[in-house]
Amino acid sequence: MSRPAVSYYSATVERNPERFAPLKGAEEVDVCVIGGGFAGLNAALGLLERGVRDVMVLEAREVGHGASGRNGGFVFGGFSRGEDALLRDLGPDRARTLYSGTLQAVETIRGRIARHAIPCDYRDAGVIWANWFRDPAVLRSRQQLLADSYGVKWDWIAQKDLRNRILTTRYYDGLFEPSAFHFHPLKYALGLAEAIERSGGRIHQGSPAVRLTAEGAGWRVETANGSVVARHVVLACGGYLAGLVRRVDAAVLPIATYVMVTQPLGARMQEVLQTEAAVYDTRFAFDYYRPLPDTRLLWGGRISVLDRSAASVERLLRRDLLKVFPRLEGVGVDYAWSGLMSYARHQMPQIGEIAPGLWLAQAFGGHGVAPTTFAGEVVASAIAEGDPRWREFAAYGLVSALKPAGFVGAQLSYWWAESRDAWKDWSERRHLA
Repeated sequence: MSRPAVSYYSATVERNPERFAPLKGAEEVDVCVIGGGFAGLNAALGLLERGVRDVMVLEAREVGHGASGRNGGFVFGGFSRGEDALLRDLGPDRARTLYSGTLQAVETIRGRIARHAIPCDYRDAGVIWANWFRDPAVLRSRQQLLADSYGVKWDWIAQKDLRNRILTTRYYDGLFEPSAFHFHPLKYALGLAEAIERSGGRIHQGSPAVRLTAEGAGWRVETANGSVVARHVVLACGGYLAGLVRRVDAAVLPIATYVMVTQPLGARMQEVLQTEAAVYDTRFAFDYYRPLPDTRLLWGGRISVLDRSAASVERLLRRDLLKVFPRLEGVGVDYAWSGLMSYARHQMPQIGEIAPGLWLAQAFGGHGVAPTTFAGEVVASAIAEGDPRWREFAAYGLVSALKPAGFVGAQLSYWWAESRDAWKDWSERRHLA
């Protein structure tokens, strides 16, 4: 059967068509945020919380339309760039400062859910990193690195215990991140939008910015039916490029990732999971999944330069699912979708002031729920209070993504990593035979 064009997340929220009407006419504000995803929404709310009252968010489609409303719903610390690489880049003190910012962001999200009573299917159940391979070295080295260099404790899960929680022989040992959680990201995005509105901010959906020009001491943003002049503008468009500043768009690759959601499993859920934790594995090309409140299983994985159809996404991910849980053979899939994430060559977010009064928060690379919150806080405190923390990201600037060759390179790199994982898996199994 053909899959619906909407995601599970979109299908399980109610939007009020009267809310967040398109921008019409000419306006003036202190800060205009372009992009209604997590980075833009957090920047806007952070500004309002710091006393900046005149804040406007422009969203081309609907709040949470991009990766913020389509992702796996994992909330944990860190960046797409690994902790070991961050240490090599920045040294121990600066690396720990940036990593700690994402851990603080996890708590900021937790606090905002509680403070604004956001009904987002919050599950404070942690995240499991399950080892696809027999060799435990990758787990031991990361566990020690996190403890020694970042002051973070992940708990060891022995193979027997892991297989009691995740009912498959596919994995060996694992690590448990107890401070992590998972949620419905689109419900959370809409909750942030409502909090912005209640705090006096304005949000205009269906208002794509079509031109950005410097004007006096600020900037003019034009949309199809209106315009706004602002002292500060924040570009937070993610993988859905706005085409406003060439060097900003040139610095990221929009890369697709895939997600599907099964039919309700009912009692069958107990046949595969005896945990409410979210799970991902140790391969570069890893699977990630989590149980949903209505006994469905959300399953995601793979990256590609292709934004595939729902039917194609289902075919790919169903094969991955059955490698881990063969007993789910024949289970129905009710939703499958793809979405675009923004990747930078250096695998880190691009955050900061790129011209006087023009701010940027993009390139979260598929690891963005906490880092987007961190970015929003950094940008908001910079604008409202002159906070210089954004300069810590100076090493990760607007490096060209080398498009279109960058797309080819990204896909080849992914396939190479995927084949390397497959070779390691085959080698381990061959030695056991």
